[in-house]
Amino acid sequence: MPYRFLKDIATADVAFEAWGETREELFIVCAAALLRTMVEEPEEVQRLDELTISVKHEALDLLLYSFLEELVFYKDARRLLLHADQVMISGEEGAFSLEAIVRGEEITPLRHSMLVDVKAVTLYKFKVFHDENVWKANIILDV
Repeated sequence: MPYRFLKDIATADVAFEAWGETREELFIVCAAALLRTMVEEPEEVQRLDELTISVKHEALDLLLYSFLEELVFYKDARRLLLHADQVMISGEEGAFSLEAIVRGEEITPLRHSMLVDVKAVTLYKFKVFHDENVWKANIILDV
């Protein structure tokens, strides 16, 4: 999986860096890292429910932030654990749009071994950048 968890970045939080060949792949990988932060075995989360998430933002990094916050919102509001299966990003600096197809299921304590409760995505050291033909992100989650 093209992400790794980072140590000693933030106290009492979880940090990771992620990468992908495209912006869309990067967003999918970040969603996978978010799910892995919360669930011991994310592959056990079945794709029973399907939702479409749409967000817009002027900056690509804040588009990713908004997307991840939507996934946290669905976990809190509807108790859904979600895989990002498709992400489409259009636009350029000043007017980005994202539409994502996410699938998952309601949290079932007997089936899902939960690790931590992610409360929010933080903006502390949040970064999205393109380096040597690879899209990268650094993210810290408040747990």
